[in-house]
Amino acid sequence: MELLLDNHAYQDIYEHARKTFPNECCGFLYGKEHENRVIYQTLEINNVMQGDQRDKFQIGPKDYQYGEKYARQNNIDLLGIYHSHPDHPAYPSEFDLRMAFPYFSYIIISLDREKMLDIKSWQLSEEQSFEEEVIHFAKVVQ
Repeated sequence: MELLLDNHAYQDIYEHARKTFPNECCGFLYGKEHENRVIYQTLEINNVMQGDQRDKFQIGPKDYQYGEKYARQNNIDLLGIYHSHPDHPAYPSEFDLRMAFPYFSYIIISLDREKMLDIKSWQLSEEQSFEEEVIHFAKVVQ
């Protein structure tokens, strides 16, 4: 599986993660399906996880509804979710696995207080495990 991530979308994810550090950030990934999945827009969402947000995130039901409405209004596809792992690797946790939907891409950005450490994308398989998607970075012309 491959995913093309627009440079601006990547920058938006990184800036959101920096802004919310040391807590996890989250948001939606938008684009189109072609031969590969193409992500060229993001939408920041508030992490509504009750309690400690340093290692978990939650998107509320109204935010999901808004995210789907946003896609319809802008004639784009809701293709996934991004979130950050402050001071942790860009690998899905057990919590991430329990909360995941099939089809979606899950971009995880790992960072510390100083810099981005890694970025990876994952998709839930039919066997209910994550498979890594190869990310290619480019300027996407819509």
